[in-house]
Amino acid sequence: MNEPTLNYVLCPGNAAAPVSPGGAPAPEGLHRMAYWEWNATGNPAHPHVVVCVHGLSRQGRDFDTLARALSTRVRVICPDVVGRGQSDWLADPMGYQIPQYAADMLALLAQLHHATPLQTLDWVGTSMGGLIGMAVAGQAGLPLPVPVRRLVLNDVGPVIQWEALQRIGLYLGQPAQFASLQQAADAMWAISTSFGPHTPQQWLELSRAMVRELPAGGGFSLHYDPAIAVPFRGLTQDAAAAGEATLWQLYDHIAARTLLLRGAQSDLLSRQTAQAMSARGPNATLVEFEGVGHAPTLVADDQVQAVAGFLLAEEGVAAA
Repeated sequence: MNEPTLNYVLCPGNAAAPVSPGGAPAPEGLHRMAYWEWNATGNPAHPHVVVCVHGLSRQGRDFDTLARALSTRVRVICPDVVGRGQSDWLADPMGYQIPQYAADMLALLAQLHHATPLQTLDWVGTSMGGLIGMAVAGQAGLPLPVPVRRLVLNDVGPVIQWEALQRIGLYLGQPAQFASLQQAADAMWAISTSFGPHTPQQWLELSRAMVRELPAGGGFSLHYDPAIAVPFRGLTQDAAAAGEATLWQLYDHIAARTLLLRGAQSDLLSRQTAQAMSARGPNATLVEFEGVGHAPTLVADDQVQAVAGFLLAEEGVAAA
């Protein structure tokens, strides 16, 4: 079966002490960001790269289904954003914010381009990954190897509903320990039903990389640094509202052709904001999925087809 390879890039910013006993520390002043590379094109230096970036408490293996579907045509790169998955944790929790994440992505793209020059760059971002994509695609003068050509924003935009942030804050960073993967999957489903219908096997696969095994048979814990919640909990409603102008400015400067996905029952991206995004900036094409809230997991066939059709369509040809 088509499986990814695990790789790392060194990024500026001090790492915390390794989580695993015996884990090698990163060099002084740096941290490691892990990324999963999918490539079934037959060309290890394929010049078309799609970067897929996950949501706030998730990790890069969320994109396995989409990546398998795309990887016969393009290289797919799925980072574990710092503090998550196989990546280092940060020494300073206040680094867990969009500027650090965007800087890490620039380091990743530079490393990829140095190894095998990129000619085409696309971006798929779910929730937080979409905000990082807006920061990367919406700022002039960044040292990108090539501009972002096509951008998929999955259930996120410049206006984020405060009630959704409050809901996420109820569970983000809370200590959790599980006796088994299935118990962890069941607990995560209890707070993730807004993701929409999934078979038990689909949810178990989505949950597998969401936990790490504790030593000495101690069960499982969540895969991320609980301190990712520190800056999140410091966010006020006034600060969130003030940040909207900056996000709209980024959005309005995006030159990439843009697809906006929305769960029709999303509590984070309102229909009003989605419609505004279709009418300004890159004039995003809006696709909504019924029976889904925040956020579509890009596992269902119709969701995969929407993204693949958009990214793989020829220039000037609208995706079906």
